[in-house]
Amino acid sequence: MTAGSDEPDDPLTATLVSGDGHETELAINPGETVVDAADAAGVSVPYGCLYGVCGTCTVRVLEGEIAHREPPRALNADALERGYVLGCIATPQTDCRLRVGHEVQAEAVRTPWK
Repeated sequence: MTAGSDEPDDPLTATLVSGDGHETELAINPGETVVDAADAAGVSVPYGCLYGVCGTCTVRVLEGEIAHREPPRALNADALERGYVLGCIATPQTDCRLRVGHEVQAEAVRTPWK
């Protein structure tokens, strides 16, 4: 059984928050990634490789729990600790709120030039 649902296979709700504050709710089936659920719902989110390598799909977890299907190669430990995940390999474990958009990837990467 998953948090926020009565049955083990009930979808979870992911609320995607864009840079301008617009919110979109998605139903995400158990084991489904954020990018796959958004694509199925016709919601545009940035992505590239779909393997956790490029980082284009970086999102920030505002609320809830997310697991990666495999180790995220495009994020370092610091970014993970600050709540960033890769939407292409990230599967929600609970209902969640996620900040999405191209600017999220830029925020996740700390450089001395910012």
